[in-house]
Amino acid sequence: MVWMQKWRNNRLFSPFVIELLIIMFVVEFVKGALLLTILPVYMKTTLGASAFIIGWTLAAQYIGDNVLRTPVGWIIDKLGYRTTMLTGVLMTFVSVILIATTSQYIWMIVGCALLGFGTAPLWPCVITGSTEVAGDDGKATIMSVVYMAWLSGVGLGPVAINFFVGENNYSTAFRLLIGCMTVVVIVALMLPRKNGVVRTDGEGGGEKALVSNRAAAPLWERVTTYLSEVRRSMSVSPLLFPAMFLQTFALGILTPILTLYAKEVLMLTSFQYSMFLIAGGAVTVIFLVPMGKLVDRLGIRPFLVAGFMLSAFVLLLFTFAKSMMLLYVLVAVLGAGYAFIIPSWNALIASAIPPEKRGAVWGFFLTIEGLGMIIGPIVSGKLWDVYGYHAPFLMSGLVLVLLLVLQMFISIPKKGMVR
Repeated sequence: MVWMQKWRNNRLFSPFVIELLIIMFVVEFVKGALLLTILPVYMKTTLGASAFIIGWTLAAQYIGDNVLRTPVGWIIDKLGYRTTMLTGVLMTFVSVILIATTSQYIWMIVGCALLGFGTAPLWPCVITGSTEVAGDDGKATIMSVVYMAWLSGVGLGPVAINFFVGENNYSTAFRLLIGCMTVVVIVALMLPRKNGVVRTDGEGGGEKALVSNRAAAPLWERVTTYLSEVRRSMSVSPLLFPAMFLQTFALGILTPILTLYAKEVLMLTSFQYSMFLIAGGAVTVIFLVPMGKLVDRLGIRPFLVAGFMLSAFVLLLFTFAKSMMLLYVLVAVLGAGYAFIIPSWNALIASAIPPEKRGAVWGFFLTIEGLGMIIGPIVSGKLWDVYGYHAPFLMSGLVLVLLLVLQMFISIPKKGMVR
């Protein structure tokens, strides 16, 4: 039939693209399951780690990711996306095995750092390969498909893994994750060999410019040129830089203690905790696209204000609510708050970047935001250990209040997501 022939000829459904999407989905599934669900409680209950140690362990993952965040384009340019992808997948596989088999804190930290190193090239590799196949006419479509694979993995990982976690028995969950990574390694080995790489400017939260004519220059010269480009390209409010850090810092504070609070303070079962994650995540997903369209139509500021106000209110009140029904409502409101924040915040960042210099400036911005995800879990663990479970939530809420004030002094275009 004609439609079947068209489907076979459609490059977006080629085995190569499907392989890339499988890798994206499964790796994000494993990463989300480890960082958000397994590690915080496993290290606390089974290994007896303090919240401060747990914070450092999760921060190690963000350190590994942040170290490669800016130079990852150059690495792909030198090695090609297939070699880079396979190397990253193997590092991720080793990290999961290390985390599953060790009981020493130092090796847990090393394992999380390896996880960061291994997953850092994932986005640019998948997008480079898929857009090369899709061509100019199919770039928008393939980007939508890639985002679906990413969101599905990120969302399902922390929820689904709860059904494989017994009462202080994580062996089944770890075996599942090792099995998942075994599949990923096999799929990565099936990727075709490519000598070159197509330069793209798309990468998840930003763009990575791959400029081959600079690769031969000395490292110090490339760094100097890069920083000079960034400095020349930006004419933004100085308040934007602390705001970028604080935005991810507030989120990073919640990463190591959210699961601890659910399991140790609220005494939720794995199923109940999954329902909590679904309550917040589903609201975020449902409202995300409509909010993005409204930001385009009405402007950035109203949604930033609403998002920071809602989220700060929930976090400041959350640990003082005792009714389960009220807690579910608060989680749903927090999900709505982040549905307001995500598109409007991305619009704010995008509006500050000159279109012709997006590659250089995005890398710099992502590095600043990455620092918040590194420091947040460390601070959070210390607050939990010293001041109790209220402190991290209150700190995160207060940071969002500070952001609510800061954004008032940052100039924002009235409409549109990019200049």
